[in-house]
Amino acid sequence: MKEYKIFLYAESAISSILFNSAKVNPRRLTEALNKEAREGWVVKAMERENRRTALFFSREAFLFVLERELPAEK
Repeated sequence: MKEYKIFLYAESAISSILFNSAKVNPRRLTEALNKEAREGWVVKAMERENRRTALFFSREAFLFVLERELPAEK
């Protein structure tokens, strides 16, 4: 049996406001995904989007669908 979770990765809103837009930091995204992988999660799907922050600012975000096997019941 499998279980799923949604994982949203986005840069901080402060970056958007200071720089007018925030791009995802590849190093931090890699670290976040590796942390999930160590817990047994595998990326099944990914969607990139620009999220609005405040009125005129946007930030890049990634939405991941993660999957892993449930431990066998005893």
